[in-house]
Amino acid sequence: MATLVIGTGLVGSQIARILAEQGETPVLMDPAAQPEAIEEVVALDRVTMIKGDVLRPLDITKAILDHGITDIIHTAANPMLTLGAQQDPFAAIQLNIMGTVNVLEAAKVHKLRRVVVSSSSVLNHYMEGGEGRSAMMKEEAFARPSTFYSATKQTVESLGLNYARWCGVDFAAMRYGAVCGPWSGHGGGGPSNVFRGAVEKALSGQEAVVPSSDMEWVYSKDAGRGTVLALRAADLSSRVFNITMGCIVTPDEFAAALKKAIPNARLKLQKKEDVDVSMQTQRTQSDPELSKKVLGFEPEYGIDEAVADMVRWLQVREQARARA
Repeated sequence: MATLVIGTGLVGSQIARILAEQGETPVLMDPAAQPEAIEEVVALDRVTMIKGDVLRPLDITKAILDHGITDIIHTAANPMLTLGAQQDPFAAIQLNIMGTVNVLEAAKVHKLRRVVVSSSSVLNHYMEGGEGRSAMMKEEAFARPSTFYSATKQTVESLGLNYARWCGVDFAAMRYGAVCGPWSGHGGGGPSNVFRGAVEKALSGQEAVVPSSDMEWVYSKDAGRGTVLALRAADLSSRVFNITMGCIVTPDEFAAALKKAIPNARLKLQKKEDVDVSMQTQRTQSDPELSKKVLGFEPEYGIDEAVADMVRWLQVREQARARA
């Protein structure tokens, strides 16, 4: 079994670490990988890194043939996710949708064992409409995505499910909450950068900005673990899974986690007018039943554990840099 991990950022690097810890040498494909940032998560001698673009189908085929790939985990997405897609819809549509189609086509042609792709809990939160109350013959039978990013993720899930139904591609989609966690490179979505910025500033003695929205987070280590569980599952009786902390985190809870990990932290609440589209308040919690039942997934990191682990990671990183 050989796994191709497409996208080597916040979540992809954690997936690579877990696969390496399980004895595999995953193949990491990215058009512009950040080796220094990746190595802070997983040793580079435990992985195989190749240059390739998911928008170039032959790059995927070459990786499959050159490395005997049997499975693909596809985590590549447009820069800045929700916010980036609002700013450049065409690029997000191209990368998120056509990139995934290229992966699914490659899996079909080469008869791969399984494809696991990154979706998002934006599909649980960024929806509106549905006045038809699921009546199939009504124009507004279902709620529709309310941002470009959520629209691309709904399309990715729908296409994947149809490739599974009609083309025999064993497909799973992971609906991550707002991902936060160890990553020193560029990229990531608005929430992940807000989280990292708050912890970094609090740790350095600067005034940290606490997001003023209620958010459904997932720590990157849990996102990676849930994804690998989907990769390894013997039988996927379901194909779309919520992977989150299992709760909505309020601004007060975020602030308390920072104070617990960094007692002298100086905090201020984000101004309402500074909240961008990627940090809208999320009122309802994603249902964890299927990820627990089918994958055996339980989050290991709540907001307290996530902040504490991020603090430890930053401290170890700073010590390593000081010794260098």
